[in-house]
Amino acid sequence: MNEPENITQKKQVLEVALLTSTQPLSLDDMQKLFADRMERATLRMLLDELKQDWDARTMELVQVATGYRFQARAEYTPFLARLNPEKQSKYSRAVMETLAIIAYRQPVTRGDIEEIRGVAVNPNVMRQLQERDWVDVVGQREVPGRPSLYATTKHFLDDLNLKSLAELPAMEDFVKTETQLDL
Repeated sequence: MNEPENITQKKQVLEVALLTSTQPLSLDDMQKLFADRMERATLRMLLDELKQDWDARTMELVQVATGYRFQARAEYTPFLARLNPEKQSKYSRAVMETLAIIAYRQPVTRGDIEEIRGVAVNPNVMRQLQERDWVDVVGQREVPGRPSLYATTKHFLDDLNLKSLAELPAMEDFVKTETQLDL
């Protein structure tokens, strides 16, 4: 195929790139698809059109923290789960409480987490959150001992289908569903 000449062809290129990508694509990534520079406003317009084109289908185009991706609509996930019936990860109350504290109060130190929870943070809890790429060290607090500051990652937002931390549910709702988070 030659370089896309019209809007329909450009939209098709975007569609195939988004459908075949294993990761969300940023606007910068999508601009690389075209030899001629495409304005971001035009790109967003095409993405809006794609979203509408897929409105009545089984997949939907969503924007998450790191870009755009196609994903199955929520009503189809129980069926898709049958393809991979392996047990999904369940997280302990300690892991979910720690994650909630980091998500809602970031950046925080281990000491901050311990003060809020009232118990020591198990190193395995922090390791589990870092291995999942939901939490990372973002710096050190400028106090004696320079403790590490922890914050959530873009991967955390992507896994929760969020564009930003502002979209987090109310803290009470997050804690209620703490053991149901099966990502």
